[in-house]
Amino acid sequence: MTKDTQGGRRKHTKLWLALAAVAVILAVVIVPPLVSVSRYKARITQLISASLGRPVRLSSVEVRLLPRPGFVLSDLTVDEDPAYGAEPVLHASTVTAPIRLLSLWRGRLEIDSINVDEASVNLVRTKAGHWNLDSLLRTAATQSVASAVSQHKPLKLPFLAATNSRINIKEGAEKLPFSLVEAQISFWQESNGDWRVRLRGQPVRTDISLEMADTGIVRLEATLHQAAQLRQMPVHLDLEWRDAQLGQLTRLILGSDSGWRGGLNGELHLDGTADAAQIKTRLRASGVHREEFAPAEPLDFDANCSFVGHFTSWAIDNLVCDSPLGSGRIRLTGDLPGQDAPPHLSVELDRIPVAAGLDALRTVRSGLGPGLEASGSISGKIAYAPVAADSIPPDDLKKQAHTARARSTKTHPSIPQPLTGSLTIDGFELSGNALSQPIRIPKVVVEPAAAPQSPGDSLFPALAATATFPAGGAAPLAISTRLAAPGYQVTVRGQASVARARELAHVASVAGAAAFDSLAGEPITMDLTADGPWMPAQRLPFGGPPPAAHTGSATQALDSADSLSGTVTLHNANWKADYLANHVQISQATLHLGNGEIRWDPVAFSYGPVKGTASLTVPSVCDGTNPCIPQFHVQFGALDAAVLQAAFLGAHEPGTLLSTLLERLRPASAPAWPPFEVTVKADSLILGPVTLSEPTTALHTIATGAEITAFDAGLLGGRVHGSGTLHSAQTAKDKPSYALNGQFEKVTPAALGRLLGMRWSGGVVTGGGKIELAGFSGKDLADSAKGTMHFEWQHGAVAGAGTLPKALTRFDRWTADGDIANGFLTLKKSQVQRGSSSVPVQASVTLANPPKATFEAPKPAQAKR
Repeated sequence: MTKDTQGGRRKHTKLWLALAAVAVILAVVIVPPLVSVSRYKARITQLISASLGRPVRLSSVEVRLLPRPGFVLSDLTVDEDPAYGAEPVLHASTVTAPIRLLSLWRGRLEIDSINVDEASVNLVRTKAGHWNLDSLLRTAATQSVASAVSQHKPLKLPFLAATNSRINIKEGAEKLPFSLVEAQISFWQESNGDWRVRLRGQPVRTDISLEMADTGIVRLEATLHQAAQLRQMPVHLDLEWRDAQLGQLTRLILGSDSGWRGGLNGELHLDGTADAAQIKTRLRASGVHREEFAPAEPLDFDANCSFVGHFTSWAIDNLVCDSPLGSGRIRLTGDLPGQDAPPHLSVELDRIPVAAGLDALRTVRSGLGPGLEASGSISGKIAYAPVAADSIPPDDLKKQAHTARARSTKTHPSIPQPLTGSLTIDGFELSGNALSQPIRIPKVVVEPAAAPQSPGDSLFPALAATATFPAGGAAPLAISTRLAAPGYQVTVRGQASVARARELAHVASVAGAAAFDSLAGEPITMDLTADGPWMPAQRLPFGGPPPAAHTGSATQALDSADSLSGTVTLHNANWKADYLANHVQISQATLHLGNGEIRWDPVAFSYGPVKGTASLTVPSVCDGTNPCIPQFHVQFGALDAAVLQAAFLGAHEPGTLLSTLLERLRPASAPAWPPFEVTVKADSLILGPVTLSEPTTALHTIATGAEITAFDAGLLGGRVHGSGTLHSAQTAKDKPSYALNGQFEKVTPAALGRLLGMRWSGGVVTGGGKIELAGFSGKDLADSAKGTMHFEWQHGAVAGAGTLPKALTRFDRWTADGDIANGFLTLKKSQVQRGSSSVPVQASVTLANPPKATFEAPKPAQAKR
C-alpha cells in the first residue's frame, strides 16, 4: 500500500469524525428545543410511580443529552401510604433519570436509574410493628407482577441511588430525633423479583449536641427475593456498626451521657425469612469503664451469639451466646417463645473474675469507690424455667393445702421456683479506696431466693446470698443480697466499729457519710436496707409502652430511684464538729433512714454540765420547691441560768458551746452555718430569782446569726411571748448582740412582789417592751441593756418594807412607761389612779440579782394637793 493511499484513508477518517462531532453538536443544540418535554412528564411520573408503587409528583422535567441522555426532574415527591402517615416518603429538589437507550429502538421509554442528591427519606414504623419499607416492597412486587401479566414483560425497577441524603425515623405520626446523615443509599432490582439494598450513614440525634466523629458508621447490605407473601420473602442481610464510642452512643440512644467510656463494634448477619431467620451477631467492646474510674484492666469482651429468629411471632429459638471475660468464660443458652410464653434461659460462668463483676457494676452504677479492687472468681450455672400456676397438677396443690391446714398456717400452695442452680464465689476479697483492711470472705454461695407463696404474689424471681465478716463489733456484720432483673436489694445487720462503719459508708458512697468522720465511741449497731433499679428508667426508641403495674417492692424498684432505709444506733459515743470547741457526749442516738428523710431521734447528749435530748431531721430529696432545711429540736429538763451562762454564753470559761458557735457565725471565719430551723424546749429555766416554766423557743439561723421567730414561757404565774434577733461578733473584740421584744400577760402580783421583796396583791399585771443588749456575761448584758417597757395593773395594792407612796396602798389602775439604761429600769409617765384622782409615782428597779425597787417620795405640792 502506497503512502498516498494511507494518507487518503486518514483524511477520510478525520472527516467522518468531524462530521460526527458536528452532528452531535447540532443534536445537542437543535434536538432539545424540538422535543416536547410536557408529553413525557406524565409518562415519567407514571413510570416512577409504577416502579415504586407510590403516587409521584414532579414540578418540571428537562431533557439532558450529555454526558448521557436522560431527564432532570425538579421537586420529586414520592407520597406515603396513608396507613403510615401523610408526610412524603421521599423528597428531593433535583433528580437525574438517565434513559435506557435500547428501549428507544423498541419504541418505548424506560428509565434506567433515579439519582438524587441531598434527599430526605422518612422511615415509618407503626405501633403494630410494621415499616413503610415493607409496604413499598410489597406494592412494587405487585406492580411488577401485574405489569408482567398485562404486557408479557415485567416492569423493571430503576436503579435508585441517593447521596449526601438524610434518613429520618418516625414512630407513627411522631418524628423521632434519630436520623442517618450523609447517607449513601442504593436500591435496585437485580433481576426479576430480586432486590438489592445498600446503605451507609452516620447516626445522629437532632435534639442534643453530639460529637459526630464518635457515633460510628452504620453499613448495611441486603438481598431480598420476591415471594407470594412478604413474611416468606428470603432475605440475606449484613449489618455492621463500627467505631462507636460508648459515651456518645448512650447520648444518642438515651439522650444523656451515662458516664460510660470505651469503643464498640457490632455485626449482624441474617439469612432466612421473617418466619424463620438464622441470625449471627458479634459485639466487641474495648476499654469499657466509668468516666470517673479507669481500671487497671478495662472490661473488654467479644460476645458471639447465634439463634433462629421468628419475627412474625417475635420468638427466638436455639439461642447460644459465648464470650470470654477476663480469664474466664460466660455462656448463655435458651429459647424465647414469644406470644406471652415464658422464656427458658441458662447462664453458665466458668472462673469469671470478681473484678469483672465489679467493673460491670461500675458500668451501670456510678458512685462506687474508684480505688476499690476485688479478687476472686465466680463459677456455676443458673437456669430460668418458669412454670405457670395453672400447670401445677391439682394433686400437688391439694397436698400443699392439706399440709398448710395440718400446720394451722395461712400459707397458700407455693409456685415452683423458676430459678435453679447456684453460683459460687471463691476467695472474695475487697480492698483499696477507704478500706484500711481488706474484706475477706472465703466462700459465698448465690442461690435462688425463696419462691412466691401464692399465685397472687408478683415478686420477681431473684438470686440471694448471705455473707458475714468481722467488722470490729461483738458480733460479725451480716450482708444479705437479693438480685433480680429490675434491681437489687442489700441488707446489712450487725455491729461494726465506728472506724469500720465509716469506711463502709464511704466505699458505698452513702449520702451523709461525712457525718461519721467526727464520730468516735463504742461499736454501732446497724440494720439497713438499700434497694433500687440497676439503671435509671430510660425510654428507648421503639421500646413500646411501659410494663403493667404490679404490687410488691421488687416491681416498685422499676420506677423509683435508689433508697436507703433502716436504723443506726450509737451508744456512749462522742462527736466533734469543726465549729465546736469540745466534744459532744452522746449516751445514745438512733439514726432513722427512709420515708424521704434522714432523722436522728432520739439523741441523748451532754455538753459539759448541760444535758438534754434532741432530734434532727433532714429531707433526703431537695429541689427548688423543697429545699433541704434541717429541722432541729432540743429538749432540756430543769435548767439553771448560771449553768447556761457557763456552758453556752461564758466566753471566759473554756469549753463553752455557744460562744464558739457565735465565733463560727462570723463571715470572715470558718464556714458559715447552713440554714437550720430550731426549736428549743425545757421543763424550766431558772433566771436568778425568776423561774420560767416550760420555755419554748423557735428560731432559724441566718448568715450573721439567728432570728428568734417565737418565744413562749410561763412567768410569775402568767405568760411571756417574744421574738428577736441575734447577731454574732464581727471581730475578736466585738460581742454578740441581741434585739428582743415581747409581751407579758396575767402576771400575778403576789409572785412579782416576792421577786422585789414586797407584798403585792390584786388583779393581774400585763405589759410589754423591747430591749437591746450585748455581751457574754450577765453583768455585760445588764450594763449594755437599753430599751423601753410598759405595764398596766388593775385593782392592786402594794405593801412592804421601806417608804411607799400612799397612792400604792390601794388603787384602781396603775400604768407606767419605763426606760432601760445603765443597769436600771426607770419608770416614767407612771400614773396611779384611784377613783377620779390620778397621782404620779416615780420608781426605779436595779437589773441585778436580786432586783431591788426604789420609790421616790412625792413632792410637797403633790402631797398637799
